[in-house]
Amino acid sequence: MLVPVQWYLVLSAGVFCIGLFGVLTRRNALMFLISVELMLNAANVNFVAFSLQWGNVTGQTFALFVMALAAAEVAIGIGIILVLYRNFRDVDVTEAATMRW
Repeated sequence: MLVPVQWYLVLSAGVFCIGLFGVLTRRNALMFLISVELMLNAANVNFVAFSLQWGNVTGQTFALFVMALAAAEVAIGIGIILVLYRNFRDVDVTEAATMRW
């Protein structure tokens, strides 16, 4: 039994909306980073679903590139979070505005 592509798109839209909600409402930097990862994974589900529908591996290749981009984003994000915690003893992203002055 083959799962229709529409189910993958519904799953991807749900995961993307959860990630977008997390980005817009959370002030914790770690939760912000996790929400961005959810959004990238939703894009990966779309790439793989359309790759399955059209019968080529282009979407899977793009998904691998997005995974590499997500790994680099996490490495840089964790570094920023460590500096934020070292300077402010908190990972609240609204406190970072005072780093300018």
